[in-house]
Amino acid sequence: MSAVSLPELPTLLPHRLDLTRTFDAPRALVWMAWTRPEMRVNWMGPTDWPMVEGFNDLRVGGEWRACLRSVETGEDLWQGGHYREIVEPERLVFTFRWDESHEDGPPADTLVTVVLHETDDGRTRMDFTHEGLKSERSLTGHEYGWNSTLDRLEAWLAANPD
Repeated sequence: MSAVSLPELPTLLPHRLDLTRTFDAPRALVWMAWTRPEMRVNWMGPTDWPMVEGFNDLRVGGEWRACLRSVETGEDLWQGGHYREIVEPERLVFTFRWDESHEDGPPADTLVTVVLHETDDGRTRMDFTHEGLKSERSLTGHEYGWNSTLDRLEAWLAANPD
């Protein structure tokens, strides 16, 4: 099997978001929630901009896409990227880019890393990094968005333990 050739990442901008969450769910389920579109659509996006559709081609170099829709205005925001590293069920690395200007100007390529650790009591600790954000404003916006999204993931995992 030949190696996948990925485009080089541009130099990432300086702002970085680091979050850690522990979910009362097994690592395999948290992995599936991140990698299966039919699960992801139930929790991805902040409460005021939930995901309404999307897809992914889960392979190194494969594309992912998600459409978030404002609950207030019905406006759509598309985001997407490519998978750069997949180590099931522990590590997922993908590029992230808004399709259109968002928060502080034209879209920028950023990088998300999700690392899932199995805890001794059967829960999952997730270390999450979003790097390459353009500004403090972008960092603040993404911090709100990802925390709201991860709150939704926690609630979805609690409601869907199997």
